Amino acid sequence: MLYHFLYPLSDDYGIFNLFRYLTFRAGGALMTAFLISFLCGPSVIGMLKKKQKMGQPIRLDGPEGHLLTKQGTPTMGGFLILLGMSVGTLLWTDLTNQYVWACLVVTTGFGLIGFLDDYHKITKSSSDGVSGRMKLLMEIIVSAIAVLIIMDKAGDGINTQLALPLFKNALIDLGWFMVPFAIFVLVGASNSVNLTDGLDGLAIMPVIIACGTFALIAYLVGNSVFANYLQVTYVAGAGELAVFCAAIIGAGLGFLWYNAPPAMIFMGDTGSLALGGALGVVSVVTKHEIVLGIVGGLFVLETVSVIVQVVSFKLTGKRVFRMAPIHHHYEKKGWAEPTIVIRFWIIAVLLALVGLATLKLR
Repeated sequence: MLYHFLYPLSDDYGIFNLFRYLTFRAGGALMTAFLISFLCGPSVIGMLKKKQKMGQPIRLDGPEGHLLTKQGTPTMGGFLILLGMSVGTLLWTDLTNQYVWACLVVTTGFGLIGFLDDYHKITKSSSDGVSGRMKLLMEIIVSAIAVLIIMDKAGDGINTQLALPLFKNALIDLGWFMVPFAIFVLVGASNSVNLTDGLDGLAIMPVIIACGTFALIAYLVGNSVFANYLQVTYVAGAGELAVFCAAIIGAGLGFLWYNAPPAMIFMGDTGSLALGGALGVVSVVTKHEIVLGIVGGLFVLETVSVIVQVVSFKLTGKRVFRMAPIHHHYEKKGWAEPTIVIRFWIIAVLLALVGLATLKLR
């Protein structure tokens, strides 16, 4: 919005030429989103505490300590992230860019699905929310809308092509199979972050790290000079998503202030589904879906641990882990919660660096 109002004034007032630069607007979006999330935090937490007398329902089959340390903590804190991210994005991005709207459709759409799930849990005083099938159906519908917007914007040249990392301009044309593949990426990323959100600060920092990585990827992919130098697929207009990612980083940092151990608020499905979907849609736009599997490897690990646990128990009646997702396994082994969280953050940083390395290893 500011871009459209102030950049046209640059002919008369040179200072407004700053709005031409993605880096300046990304910084503005980050700070705006952070301030909104940070400053609104106390009032939102207070409001949610009044509405949620018992806080987020705690799983009875989860780690025993959670019933003592997390009982009464309000959920739906993802609203803070969505609020900061939305305002930061709307203020600082070029709103004529279809990719921005595709990202907003996914993030807000998945956030609403998560809100319904959290609301169901709170009103029913149960850790079971909306049925898995209903959530999956709604996620697929939202993802399909966003994917069609992306394909329309990309045009016939690259809209159905999958880029392979480590190879120079290697593209595989998936045809219309690209639609279900992209939907799978969005839904898979969303639910992977959701599974990771089980300890104070565990999910939000890896999301921030991944968003920082994809902000850089979006900037490079959306610049024809850099894309040509790095031998990656140039996607016109994708650079604008660097501003979107920066807004998520800012909102996430503001939320982390209150989610740091011991958490004053949980993001809930309202935040985790939205943030995972955001990472998924940015990866689809930038043609780095496979790289997302590397950068977001921590989320993949959490998901795989659940799949392995379920399959093993159904086939053999035995569990591979003491509890899944895998962060609960380490809780059961006696690791302190901050230890698990910080070590998982370290893993997220290392995976992000590996993901960035794929830009040059071609």
